[in-house]
Amino acid sequence: MFKKIKKKILPQKKDKGEDKKIPQEILDKLPPGMKIKRIEIGPGNLIRWALSLLLMYMAVSTLISFLVGDSVKKVPISELVTAVKEDKVEEVTVMDNEILAKLKNNNQTLVSSKENDISMTEIFQKEGVDISKIKFNVENRSGWKAVGEIFTLLLSVGLPILFLLWMFNRQGNAQGGGIFGIGKSTAKLFIKGKQSTKFKDVAGVEEAKMDLEEVVDFLKHPEKYQKMGARAPRGVLLVGPAGVGKTLLAKAVAGEANVPFYSMAGSEFMEMLVGVGASRVRDLFGTAKKAGKAIIFIDEIDAIGRMRGGFDGGHGEREQTLNQILVEMDGFETNSAVVVLAATNRGDLLDPALLRPGRFDRRVVLEMPDLEAREEIIKIHAKGKPFERAVNWKNVAKRTVGFSGADIENMLNEAAIKAARENKEKISAADIDEAALKVKLGSEKKRIQSEEDKKMTAYHEAGHAIVNYVEELDPVHRISIVSRGMALGFTLIPPEKDRIHETRSRLIKQMAMAMGGRAAEELVFNDTTTGASSDINHATNIARSMVEDWGMSDLGPINWGTQYDATDMERAWVEPSKISSGMQTKIDEEIKKLVENSMDEARKILRENRKKLDELAEVLVKKESIDMKEFEEVMGRREMKNKKQETRNKKRE
Repeated sequence: MFKKIKKKILPQKKDKGEDKKIPQEILDKLPPGMKIKRIEIGPGNLIRWALSLLLMYMAVSTLISFLVGDSVKKVPISELVTAVKEDKVEEVTVMDNEILAKLKNNNQTLVSSKENDISMTEIFQKEGVDISKIKFNVENRSGWKAVGEIFTLLLSVGLPILFLLWMFNRQGNAQGGGIFGIGKSTAKLFIKGKQSTKFKDVAGVEEAKMDLEEVVDFLKHPEKYQKMGARAPRGVLLVGPAGVGKTLLAKAVAGEANVPFYSMAGSEFMEMLVGVGASRVRDLFGTAKKAGKAIIFIDEIDAIGRMRGGFDGGHGEREQTLNQILVEMDGFETNSAVVVLAATNRGDLLDPALLRPGRFDRRVVLEMPDLEAREEIIKIHAKGKPFERAVNWKNVAKRTVGFSGADIENMLNEAAIKAARENKEKISAADIDEAALKVKLGSEKKRIQSEEDKKMTAYHEAGHAIVNYVEELDPVHRISIVSRGMALGFTLIPPEKDRIHETRSRLIKQMAMAMGGRAAEELVFNDTTTGASSDINHATNIARSMVEDWGMSDLGPINWGTQYDATDMERAWVEPSKISSGMQTKIDEEIKKLVENSMDEARKILRENRKKLDELAEVLVKKESIDMKEFEEVMGRREMKNKKQETRNKKRE
């Protein structure tokens, strides 16, 4: 077979790393410069080849019809007979019911058709045509006609089908399966020993790591637990806000345990075809069981793990997939060394059947990092980046209250990008500060504002800052009238420390601070703008939570809020509210009273500090942005203010 090779051979591609070598004696016989390549002969390639052949046929047919279109003319049978009578025809060919007449003077051919029950000879005889004067041929093409009809049918029906198969296969290949493996799992496999992420690479979740260390120890030494009659957790659910490190922690478990790690998102189980999700679950769990020790990680499990029994009656594709997960987890043997990890930021939506013992035995809650955790996270993500010695990581951690681990990583990356763009050798504290603003508020926008707009924005932001200062809330970090994101200006007031609880008095002060911008507009311009919409929304939400959820109003410590939890939202569509219309009116009045009182308090503070308001607004118009030091130069240091207040209190005593 190989002796007759005259051109490039295209054999099969290397199959999953398998080295199928061609004998050296064959390679020696090849002409110089000739290379041998392998191609994979599979369903996908067959589909592509078939499509290519059909498209080539259509293209050639179209080209032929274009080239010969002018030389062939379709005419009625009477016109063809007339041409024969007038001696214009050189040759007549009859093929079944189709008649072709070749003209003498040009290369044109007349084409016509006749009825089945009459022959062309009879037609010529009736018209008085002597067929002996012309070439008259009769051809039988019934067999070829049938072949042509079959091929036409294949083109009209088979081509669309093949095209759809090709599209499905293309989509499936992108997901790792193809149309011929649509029920196969599309999980990403991190091979044993190739997972570099360890517990030391994850900071800020020490309690969660302690819970998972037992899982790692079980995967390493299952016999130790079996000896004691202990059953290792079959499933661990990681719950927490986006960006706190759930996925990273799962990879660290796989890296520490040194076992195969199968990762798949909840949405990847779903497909337009019914039953595919359940099939992929079976394939995933079956593959993991064959590996012996393994970890299955399902990210965003709430995509398929939501509470069952909705409006679809519990027969949807999602619920079938969830049922199959429950079955597979129940099917684990006692000594099975396969652990299922799952992550979600909506643990309240999950079906209770998932959370019972024997399935997801442990629920590990990850929260937003506190001060110490943020400092550790910053140090991890700062590795490999050149920073100035003046950068104080403790201050950076204080500056990033409310940041997740992902936010911190993004902040340091943006700082590095800024420093590189400005051709700096090292990253400064100012770069980090600017990056933090960019992450939370968006990029700075140099919009051209009129002097009137700048003045209004300056008074608005100054109103927020002064009310915050007088109410002795957290220190003002920066004030700016330069637009960022959707805001025309901002007053940055990061929390001075991490707070687990908020008091009623602080909440009332926060509402007053939120309404400070609107109060300043009224006081100075005797008018209001649309710029206070987010402030009003913030104050209203605080007031609503105080009344409905926290029992911080004159209506008493009663929950007047939502009567259904997140898993029962569908009930809210069909069941009436348990709160009477009269009580709802009282709730609305109480919310209104709290917001109006906060507005009155903001007005009072700004009237008493009108000179400071004008001075601060003037500085903002001039500089556009000021920091804490410049703000305190206008208002006075907080320490001095606190000392004066202490002196007053002592005199009163």
